[in-house]
Amino acid sequence: MIPPGPPHTKRRRRPVLEHVVVASLLILLAVVVSGWLARLLPVDMPLPLVQIATGAVMAAGTGLGLRLDPDVFFLLFLPPLLFLDGWRIPKDGLLRDFREIADLALGLVVFSVIGIGFLVHWMIPAMPLPVAFALAAVLSPTDPVAVGAILRKAPVPPRLVQVLEGESLLNDASGLVCMRFAVAAMVTGGFSVLSAAGTFVWLVAGGITAGVATTLGITLLQGRIAMRLGEEPGSKILVSLLLPFGAYLLAEGLGASGILAAVAAGIAMAYVEQSGRAMPATRMRRIAVWDMVQFGLNGAMFVLIGEQLPTIARGAVTAVGGVHGRGAALLLVHVVVITLALVLLRFVWVWVSLRLRPFRRDPGGQPAMRALLVVAFAGARGSITLAGILTLPLEANGAPFPARDLAITLAAGVVILSIATAGIALPWLLAGFGPLREDEAERSERRARKAAALAAIDAIERVSHDEHSISARAVTWMEAAARVSSLYRTRIDGMSKTGDEAEEVRRTVAIDRELRLAGLRAERATYYRLGRERKLSDALVRRLVAEIDQAETRLTQSF
Repeated sequence: MIPPGPPHTKRRRRPVLEHVVVASLLILLAVVVSGWLARLLPVDMPLPLVQIATGAVMAAGTGLGLRLDPDVFFLLFLPPLLFLDGWRIPKDGLLRDFREIADLALGLVVFSVIGIGFLVHWMIPAMPLPVAFALAAVLSPTDPVAVGAILRKAPVPPRLVQVLEGESLLNDASGLVCMRFAVAAMVTGGFSVLSAAGTFVWLVAGGITAGVATTLGITLLQGRIAMRLGEEPGSKILVSLLLPFGAYLLAEGLGASGILAAVAAGIAMAYVEQSGRAMPATRMRRIAVWDMVQFGLNGAMFVLIGEQLPTIARGAVTAVGGVHGRGAALLLVHVVVITLALVLLRFVWVWVSLRLRPFRRDPGGQPAMRALLVVAFAGARGSITLAGILTLPLEANGAPFPARDLAITLAAGVVILSIATAGIALPWLLAGFGPLREDEAERSERRARKAAALAAIDAIERVSHDEHSISARAVTWMEAAARVSSLYRTRIDGMSKTGDEAEEVRRTVAIDRELRLAGLRAERATYYRLGRERKLSDALVRRLVAEIDQAETRLTQSF
């Protein structure tokens, strides 16, 4: 007879599980509360800064003392964010401005790693050079989400915005790959250029291949299953959430780059989506789910760094050798110097390598120097930097990883200061931009809407003709087709107007939109009232309200 285990074994494990669950719930709650606080503050403060402060308050009030495993953290946070970057990357702008974007996303990353790495090692000799390079690499990715709200408040030239977006979506992968090389050099104690070159080729080729193959293979399998059994929106959305993890794990299992695999899987997903095979309901729900995932993961990372920052900062102050307050002041000086150096290196790189080519006076007539300064200060660091720095190993060669707390504190400080600097500098710089004329993207949108409206009229006429030939209710079909077609013809006429006529059409469209929204909201209120009065079932109320919600969403997004 096997003796039973200790009676308290389960009790010892249960608090650990409860601690993880409670900590996760508190972090998500902090993300929600920080959003409320950002709206309540009398000053316009970037949300990431509020989230970091919320995390610090949570640490002081709850004493969670979280200790994150770097590999688990990397797996949980980075693949979905990188996948989403690849999925939503602007393909037309990427192809048109590929040279400029590649210069920023690849060349500037290497330039920043070398410059900031040697600068940090020179300022802090106690930090080994490979760790300084790892810190510089993780500081190289930019995060336009952190300054997106500021950029949207001014008429920024569309091409400038597209270059910044394309850069941010590609430099995540290049910066994190450089960080992995630096960490490997620290852990192994050596670095061979020839060996690194061969490894880099395999990391890139294998990672991209694994990502594309995962997306195409899963999509093909899903399509065949849907043809036989029908499409289930919930399962398709769940598969899209699992795709980045599958691509990442496959690449890592092959010894390739899981980072590039996640990005490549997202880019492949964007092309697969253009086939239009998914049902409209699936696409709408999938967008909502991924928006929530992005908001939750970004917010959770800022809250986590805020929760860990007080403890880590104390270790960082000790690492720089400060006593009697000198350490904290010296640490602050380091953060300011690194932030300014990043802005300066960014400005110099754009000035020299791009030679102002994409930022000369364009159709918007904006001054090149001001645009260059916007590019330099728009390089705020954000969630990818925090996620990357938190994945530094806890140990190297059996000893604690050197200067880990210091690197995390410096990275967090640069993130905070770069966001704050962008919040101050960008509004001032963008104030000089005058109103922009209609750009090529807007003209392309008008042409696309007109082509779609003409295709709709042609389809309506074909359907009505077919039904007219076989239906006894020919007059009904003809009248219905005429009513629907007139809506599209009115839209086409409106897009053909110019000057005062175009302005009058816009006013008419705005009035039409307000009237339709008023009607939809009245319908929704009526359905809810009938449900409260028990004149409609709950299921029927949900279905009818969902129809109204979809119609209202379409109205608010198409005008």
